Amino acid sequence: MDLRQKRVGFALTGSFCTLSKIMGEIEALKNTGADIYPIMSEMVWSTDTRFGTANEFREKLENICGRDIIHDIRGAEPIGPKKLLDALIVAPCTGNTISKIASGITDTCVAMAAKANLRNKCPLIIGVSTNDGLGANAKNIGLLLNTGNVYFVPFCQDDPKAKPDSLVADMTLVVQTLEAALDGRQLQPVLK
Repeated sequence: MDLRQKRVGFALTGSFCTLSKIMGEIEALKNTGADIYPIMSEMVWSTDTRFGTANEFREKLENICGRDIIHDIRGAEPIGPKKLLDALIVAPCTGNTISKIASGITDTCVAMAAKANLRNKCPLIIGVSTNDGLGANAKNIGLLLNTGNVYFVPFCQDDPKAKPDSLVADMTLVVQTLEAALDGRQLQPVLK
């Protein structure tokens, strides 16, 4: 699949330990020629953690994408009516955001962007990163696995002994998952 000129939203949610890793994948996507619309959850936009400052992540993302970051509901709402995107990637996607998307809750900019994108029948690609994927959020992941136009970056348990409910996507497969999703298919195997 040729990604040149494809308008791809790339949303980051609060799996802070994953943010540095995902920046390289966003650069890889940019190198395909895709036109990236960066989105940050309100929490990622404003929170400094031991993994880096919010400002550092904002600057890096804007430098890669060459666009201002959408970081509030007001900025995300036009994605639907203006048909801004051909696809939306949410990676890392926390259990909190997964539950909101699965339940149709749009009280954050990322959940609003997801709803808006699905409204337009465009692919939504989820790169899960949650400590409760095989616990409280298993039902939400199951719902989304059976929802049209929702695709998952292949995922696995990241630490079965210390965190048996934790799931994380293989973020190196984000671009391949996007290509497959734009062709209307789920990259396999989903479970690694």
